[in-house]
Amino acid sequence: MSSPPKLRTTFDRLRQVFLFEVGGLLLITPPFIWLSGVPLHDSLGLMVAMAIIAGVWNTLYNIGFDWADARLSGRSADQRPTAWRIVHALGFEGGLLLISLPMVMMWTGMDWLQALIADIGLAAAYVVYAYVFNLGYDRFFPVAQTD
Repeated sequence: MSSPPKLRTTFDRLRQVFLFEVGGLLLITPPFIWLSGVPLHDSLGLMVAMAIIAGVWNTLYNIGFDWADARLSGRSADQRPTAWRIVHALGFEGGLLLISLPMVMMWTGMDWLQALIADIGLAAAYVVYAYVFNLGYDRFFPVAQTD
């Protein structure tokens, strides 16, 4: 019977979440401001608040996904195939969409349909970003395999 694969350390996971959220703010906030028409101050506040919520969700989701994937497949996160990377990114953003929609509505004053469209746009951008970021992160910071 083989031992389960190593999971990321707490430090590694915190580094991953921090880098992900900072990169996301830098890449996605400017297009959101431009496309949504929401004033700069309101957009920045919303995006920072969402980044904090997403950071907590990111940590919990990634720990759970990594644990389940390791138990089901016997591999570590840095060995995840493309199909599972897509499932991972879609699951993360789908969960975040459910969490963030009410906040987008309240923060921006958008009605539910406008907020849903804006939130889906953010989620779509972040799905692509999450896929690329996590692929790169796993290549630069592979899970340490010590026996």
